[in-house]
Amino acid sequence: MYLRTVKAKGAERVEFEYIRLVEACWEKGRSKQRIIANLGRKDLLAPHLESLIELLSGGKKTKSTSVCAEPIEATHAACWGPMLVARSLWRELGLESILDGLAPKTNRLQKASRLPFADRVLVLVANRLCRPGSEHALAQWLESDFVCGGDGKRILAPWKQQGRVRVDLNWLQEWYRTLDQLLAHKDRIEVELFARLRDLFHLQVEMVFYDLTSTYFEGRGPAGLANFGYSRDGKARNRQVQVGLVMINGWPIAHHVFDGSLRDSATVEMVLKDLQERFGLGRVIFVGDRGMVTIQNLALLRQRGQGYLVGLKRRHNEQVNRYIQAAAQGPWQECPVGITAREREKAPHTMVTEVAGEEPGVRVFVVQSEERLAYERAMREAAMEKTRRALEKLSVRVAAGRLKKAQKIGEAAARILGRNHGSRYYGWSFEKGIFGYFEHPGHLAPEKALEGKYVIQTAEVDLSALQAVEVYKDLSEIERSFRELKDLVEMRPIYHRRPKRVRAHIFVAALAFLLARALEKKLKAAGVPMSSAQALEALRTMHVVDIRVGAEIRRGVTAGNHQARQILAALGINDREPLQKDSNA
Repeated sequence: MYLRTVKAKGAERVEFEYIRLVEACWEKGRSKQRIIANLGRKDLLAPHLESLIELLSGGKKTKSTSVCAEPIEATHAACWGPMLVARSLWRELGLESILDGLAPKTNRLQKASRLPFADRVLVLVANRLCRPGSEHALAQWLESDFVCGGDGKRILAPWKQQGRVRVDLNWLQEWYRTLDQLLAHKDRIEVELFARLRDLFHLQVEMVFYDLTSTYFEGRGPAGLANFGYSRDGKARNRQVQVGLVMINGWPIAHHVFDGSLRDSATVEMVLKDLQERFGLGRVIFVGDRGMVTIQNLALLRQRGQGYLVGLKRRHNEQVNRYIQAAAQGPWQECPVGITAREREKAPHTMVTEVAGEEPGVRVFVVQSEERLAYERAMREAAMEKTRRALEKLSVRVAAGRLKKAQKIGEAAARILGRNHGSRYYGWSFEKGIFGYFEHPGHLAPEKALEGKYVIQTAEVDLSALQAVEVYKDLSEIERSFRELKDLVEMRPIYHRRPKRVRAHIFVAALAFLLARALEKKLKAAGVPMSSAQALEALRTMHVVDIRVGAEIRRGVTAGNHQARQILAALGINDREPLQKDSNA
C-alpha cells in the first residue's frame, strides 16, 4: 500500500500532479495495481494536509499543527465493506444476542484471551459469505480483509508452517471447536431466530415452502451420512448428503441434513413433524415441488389436518395429460405480471384455468406461461440439434463402412439418445445395412404439448386460481435460494470427514445464506436493483487504511464507490468505523 503521484491534464489542458492511494494485488496470476482512492491534486492537497489526516483518523484532532512537516506513508489497507455489512445484519437479526446467551462457559483467563462465541461464529459465517473456503483458507482471508471482534481489534492468524498446514494448529483447532459448539445449539438457535424473524418482519406462517438439494463429497465422506443417490450436481460418482431447506415468506427458518440415498418424498414426514414439535406451527399449507408428491405424502398431510399445494410430475403421467387436454376448453384467466416481467419491452403472459380433479376434494389448476414456453422450446430445439448432429455423424460412419456390426451400431445410437434427452425426440432404424434416424412419432408430440405448461394440485377450498399460481411461483424462490446456497457460499464440495463437522459446515453455510437473503431483501425494499453477490462485490471498494504520520499511526475508512454508499444508505448504516458505537466491548 503506497501513495502514487500521476500526471494528467486538467480542463484547461494544463498538466497537474494527482495523488492516488494504491495497493498491489494479484489478478489472474499477474501483479497489478489497484486504486483504493483518488486523493486529488497534489498542489491543492498540500495546504490541507492536516485536515486530510484528521479525516483519515476518523475526525480526531491532531496533536500538533506541526504534523504537516512529518513524513506520511500509507502502511496498510484491508477490505472492510462486506464485514461491516455482515456485522450490521448479524446484529439486526438478533444472532449476536442469541449466541451470547448460548456462549460456552469459560474461566476468567480463557475469556480474556479468546474472542466471544458470537464473534467467532460471525467470523466463520462472514468468511463463508465473502470468500468461501476451508478453515485453512480462513487465515488468508483475514490477511486481505479487515475482520474484527466487537471491540474493533483486528483478527489475524498466527502463521506457523507445520507440514501441509501453514498456520498454528492450536489456532486452527479453536475454529473447529467453534463449529462443534455451534452445532450443539443448532435446534435452539433456529427456534430463537424464527421467533426473532416473526416479530421483526411479521411472518405469515400459513405457507411453508420446502425443497431439497444435494451436495457432494471429495472422497468417501463420513460413514452413515455420505451415500450415493440422485445427484443434482451431476456428480453421480461422488457420495453426497441431502439438505432440506424450509422457508417462510422468503426467509430460511430451518434446514435438515439427510442421508445421501434418501428419497425426496421420504423426508416430508420428518420435516412436517419438526415444524409442529419444534416450532409449534399448527395447520400450514405445505408447498413443495414434484419430487415431494406421493400418494403416501398427500395422505399423510390430510391425516395430520395440513394443507398442501404441489406441482405434479408432467412426464409419463397420463393423469396430467388428461388435465392438459381438458384445459384446452378453458376458460383461461390472465395472471398478474411480476415486477421483473413488467420491466421487459414485451411482458410475457401467464394464463391459468381450473379443471375438474379426478379425486374427491382435489382441485387442479393448469398453468400456461409464455416465458416458460420460450425457455423450454429453446432448450428442446438445442437438444434436438445436438442429437441430430450426433446421429448424422453416426449415419456417415455406417455409410462409409467404418461401423458394420448391428450390435455396435445399436450401442452407438443408444449412447447418443441417452444424452441431451435424445430419446424424447428421435428414433432410429437399421435395415439392409442402412442406418436411419427420424423424429419419434410417439414421443415428440407429447413433449411439445407439455412445453410452457405445468399442473398444480391442492385441496384448499379458499384458494383462488390466481392465488395458487402466485404461491407456486414463490417456490421458484426456493430453487434460486438453493443455487445461492451452493454457489454463493460454496457449500460444495465438502471435505470434512466427521458427520458432526459436515452438519456444522452446512449450518455455517445456512447462516451465511440467511445474511445474503437479509441483504437482498433490504436492497429490494429500498429500490436498489442489486443481488446480494453484486452488493458484496461493490462493498469491497471500502477499505480500512492505516496512515503513518511520523511515529503515529492514523486509521481511516474509505467511502467506497457510489454503489457501496448506496448500499450503506439502504441498510441505514451511518457509522463506518470498525469499533461501532453500539459495541458491547
